[in-house]
Amino acid sequence: MKNIYGVLMGPRLTEKANLLQESNGKIVFRVRPEANKIEIKNAVEEMFKVKVKSITTANMHGKRKRVGKFIGKTNDWKKAYVTLSEGKINFADEL
Repeated sequence: MKNIYGVLMGPRLTEKANLLQESNGKIVFRVRPEANKIEIKNAVEEMFKVKVKSITTANMHGKRKRVGKFIGKTNDWKKAYVTLSEGKINFADEL
């Protein structure tokens, strides 16, 4: 991906993500499925002006959903756990 703003889709603001951020300093992002770890690292460092220590990614499979008699499926997506070595990102101040 050429554009760094197309890599990150947004933060995952869940209870589990908040616990990881408080205890381990990890931040969870929803990213594009075709993005790799190098692209994610460059995007986070440039957008938030922090230093990234490591990244772990997880491919999340879409869930089956039913609307009336029709059964469908939500899209597959990718999650990135970003560990920071320097700096801090606080999404509560941004809102």
